[in-house]
Amino acid sequence: MAERRLLVLFGSQTGTAQDTAERIGREAKRRHLRCRVEALDSCDVANLIHEPLVVFVCATTGQGDPPDNMKMFWRFLFRKNLPAGSLCQLDYAVLGLGDSSYPKFNFVAKKLHKRLLQLGANPLLPVALGDDQHDLGPDAVVDPWLTALWDKILALYPLPPGLEIISPDVRLPPKYTLHYLPEDSPHPDSDLLQPTAPRAAPCELHPFAARVVSNQRVTAQSHFQDVRLIEFDIAGSGITFSAGDVVMVQPQNCPEDVQQFCQLLCLEPHRRFVLEPTEPGTSLPPLLPQPCTIQYLVTHYLDISCVPRRSFFELLAFFSTNELEREKLQEFSSAQGQEELYSYCNRPRRTTLEAMWDFPHTTCAIPADYLLDLIPRIRPRAFSIASSMLADPERMQILVAVVRYKTRLSKPRRGLCSTWLASLNPEQGDVRVPLWVKKGGMKFPADPATPVIMIGPGTGVAPFRAAIQERVALGRRGNCLFFGCRHKSKDFYCQTEWEELVTKGLLTLFTAFSRDQEEKVYVQHRIRENGRLVWELLSSGNAHVYLAG
Repeated sequence: MAERRLLVLFGSQTGTAQDTAERIGREAKRRHLRCRVEALDSCDVANLIHEPLVVFVCATTGQGDPPDNMKMFWRFLFRKNLPAGSLCQLDYAVLGLGDSSYPKFNFVAKKLHKRLLQLGANPLLPVALGDDQHDLGPDAVVDPWLTALWDKILALYPLPPGLEIISPDVRLPPKYTLHYLPEDSPHPDSDLLQPTAPRAAPCELHPFAARVVSNQRVTAQSHFQDVRLIEFDIAGSGITFSAGDVVMVQPQNCPEDVQQFCQLLCLEPHRRFVLEPTEPGTSLPPLLPQPCTIQYLVTHYLDISCVPRRSFFELLAFFSTNELEREKLQEFSSAQGQEELYSYCNRPRRTTLEAMWDFPHTTCAIPADYLLDLIPRIRPRAFSIASSMLADPERMQILVAVVRYKTRLSKPRRGLCSTWLASLNPEQGDVRVPLWVKKGGMKFPADPATPVIMIGPGTGVAPFRAAIQERVALGRRGNCLFFGCRHKSKDFYCQTEWEELVTKGLLTLFTAFSRDQEEKVYVQHRIRENGRLVWELLSSGNAHVYLAG
């Protein structure tokens, strides 16, 4: 009998595709299939020729781009020299997750499906296109598609004699077992964020702990929006960047939330533990030290401030000893309850921690072993770099708008990363932020004679500040910036800097302060007013135009 094994590969930018892939993994276990769930770039693509059955779960990001954790796979798969029948033994299915308000809706899933067909693979089902815009979200497509998928898979790989599908009412074992160490066991002083000279350029698995040099508010105190210009010391990091590149920052939960979480779940923050995979062959979470403290796990790893997904409530229902709470949790995890879940969670942006407060009987019964199944890891956040290495090779700056807004919940919503960054005070000692750099999508012209027109309202001006610093250092003129904000006196970031460059003839600057006069004025009005200059730069100067914000 053919070996009953399934490989689930995901390309995920925000975690939704990974969450869906893990759901498929759980459903495979209920059908007694040997199943691995991996990011596409973690899997050795050359081994695909030995895989009998693969399900691909892929998001589409940006303008039809593959997520970061499948870019190497994508490049490999589209190599011209791959033989046409190289995947003829592979049965596969592709599930796409996208948003139909974008022109390249589910572009990655469609293109992947087509390429696998070209390489001779056999589709079990037509490609599924989950849509965020649907009233019930992507699950409106995912649920019926999965039902059809399991029918196909069980026809090819029937259940072994004497085995039945494990009922959805039965709780599956956790991915890891958490073993507490005796309180008196010796523990070496290990701080993951010791700044060390890296062997290679910093990356997600090995970030650089950059010292915060300054954290300056660049909007007036009376202005509703708090925007920060934050400077990091990157000396000795091996980091290099150019204008248009992006810095990835790994944030952490605030101490109050960590304390509340530990109290709710009756966890002792300073207890140390080691993780052991339940199934042999499962790798340990790469970003967690072994041994680790509960405090470190909750501060640096568990995303307790994210909006919980359907899978969170599904698993939570298993721990509930309270009938009312269990009924509600089961409703939230059912296909019929998705509209209600959206109103409870997504619309008001309720956090995982707040949802746990609403189910106190259940929360205090959560076994620590299941924490990593229940709560996803904190994802890094991307910021455009707002400075040039040519201005200072040992420093990097970012412009951060602190996210804060109201929903129907009494407590204002706060962005995890921007709030944490704004709270850092370098005057209170050695404050460090784990970060690494990624190539950005914005490339500035190599020819020094090519003028650039940059349109950057608000914090969208960040990459253009880097570009202008870079071009000025290289002696390039032809820098034209359209900048927009609300008030000249309140949120005109880097005003003095721009004005100095204008005086020196190194920058042409047009500003639009939308609220400083009765009729609102935006950057598009300034572009129209200066249409002749813009046209001249485009037609005779071959200017490049950039827009951010």
